[in-house]
Amino acid sequence: MDSFGSDFSSAAGSGKMDTGTIMEQVKVQIAVANAQELLQRMTDKCFKKCIGKPGGTLDNSEQKCIAMCMDRYMDAWNTVSRAYNSRLQRERARI
Repeated sequence: MDSFGSDFSSAAGSGKMDTGTIMEQVKVQIAVANAQELLQRMTDKCFKKCIGKPGGTLDNSEQKCIAMCMDRYMDAWNTVSRAYNSRLQRERARI
């Protein structure tokens, strides 16, 4: 994230950055933030579901539970994301 700030500052100061470049960088930052939020939510939910007593290591059943929980979470997120994108495309086609 630091590289974005320094790239933006140096380019903006010299007047070389165009609107399209700025928009692309903003889109990248939004995508990164969304991915971080997804990972954090998935970690929180699966940890609460699968880990009874936190300790130094995970036992076999906890490892399996975490893996399955994360797989299901990602599958559900992908399904919702596809449906949302499909709906957006249909809405855009109406305009």
